[in-house]
Order: sequence, then C-alpha cells, then structure tokens
Amino acid sequence: MVIIKMNSLKKILRTNYFIYVSVVLLITVSAPPGINCQTKAKDFQGELYGELELFADVVTTIQSDYVEEVKPKDLIYGALKGMLSSLDKHSQFMDSDLYNEMKVETEGEFGGIGIEITIKDNLLTIITPMDGTPADKAGLKPNDKIIKIDGELTRDITLVEAVKKLRGKPGVRVQLTILREKEKKLLDFTITRDIIKLKSIKEAKVIEDNIGYVKLVEFRENTIKDFEGALKNLEKKGIDSLILDLRNNPGGLLNSAIDVAERFLK
Repeated sequence: MVIIKMNSLKKILRTNYFIYVSVVLLITVSAPPGINCQTKAKDFQGELYGELELFADVVTTIQSDYVEEVKPKDLIYGALKGMLSSLDKHSQFMDSDLYNEMKVETEGEFGGIGIEITIKDNLLTIITPMDGTPADKAGLKPNDKIIKIDGELTRDITLVEAVKKLRGKPGVRVQLTILREKEKKLLDFTITRDIIKLKSIKEAKVIEDNIGYVKLVEFRENTIKDFEGALKNLEKKGIDSLILDLRNNPGGLLNSAIDVAERFLK
C-alpha cells in the first residue's frame, strides 16, 4: 500500500481547485507469513528500474524528435502529476505555485478583491463574490465572465495565473472587463484591493427547539477560533444540541479538523 501524505497540509476530505505539496511517500508492505519482505522490495525495485529505463527512452525521443522545443521541467512535472493521479483522488502533485496558493488560502487572509473563480467553458468565471468585499461592493455577480484583467485578455489563462493577477497589495486598483449575461456590451469595473479575510464559519444560528446550527465551509488556520466564537454565542442563546453542517466542505488543514473534532470528544 502506498500512502501519499501532504505533510500537515493534507486535505482531509478532497483535493480541489482548490492541492498542494512537498510529497512524502510512505511505503508499507504487509505480507503473509513465509514471504520475505526484503525479497519483495528487491523485486519492486527491479521492476521500477526497468520502467524507469522506458521513461528515459521516451524523454530522449521527445527531446530529439518532437516538433517543438520542450522544457525538461515540463516533462518531469507532467510525469509526476500523472504518477500521483494514478493512485486515488486524494493524491496530487503540486508545484511551488499551487503550494503557495494553498498556503495563502489556509492562512485565511490575503490582499485581493474577494471573488471565487473557476474556468467554465474555457472562460474565467466568477463563482461568487464574497459578502462585504470590494468585488461585492463593486457589483460583480455570480457567472460573470472575466474577459480582461488590467487590459490583458484572459483567454487560455490558468486559475493560478488568474489568482496572481487578481491578488495584490491592499489599496492598489485592478481593472476587470466583464461579460454578463443579457448585457449587450462588455462592462468595465475598477476595483481597489483590500485585505480579504476568509471565514471558516458561513452561518451560525439557533433553529427550532433550542438546536444550534453551524455551517463550516473549510478547515483553515483560524477555524477553531471562529468555531469556538460561534459556539459561545449559541450557548448564550440557550442551545442544548448542535448541528454541524459539513456539506460541500472541501477539507483543509488536518490539524484544524482535529481541533474541531476534539470539541465533541471526552
């Protein structure tokens, strides 16, 4: 069995846009009585070296015969991504850009305009503006298509590249050209970046029969602080039971998830 760990930053429920790594491979071998584990390991290594020879041959062929020049780093990173994708949906290779992006998201604070984005039908698309952020105040809407960022077309842009362009120092402006459904012409927005604080708790309220309800959207560094604050407010209102809603929660920091779980364990 091969277990892929993402250090302490492994997603506990899924990978997504949002995943992230200095990858550590922990190989554990379980064998029935009578089988020599050392022999099995040697067999694995022998087979691995044979396949690596094939890999080297393919790389050499691409280098010598491919119609366009290819960077060695692109080939190796592509191979690593394929290697991890052959395991399970929770295992993924991350380059430094994706890793740094993950760190920003899990730390819960950054300079930007406050929108969630995706690539939809090959267009950079706003999933939703976050409540109270510059994007929300400027009037950006879900399903708006971002055609240009600071005058540059977003055609063929990656999510990582888009995030880099949208984020920046608070107080610095960014101009977006938006394609909106039912609008006859493109819309231009000039938005001033601000500190965006990602909240782990989307909703906390009391529902019927003194039942508390907490919607926890992701496990970040500040999650336990947010959760305890929400829980104290609900306890002041006299709750005697609690619904913790984790639906569509993509995961996050394992330590934060453990901290929350410990609040329910004796």
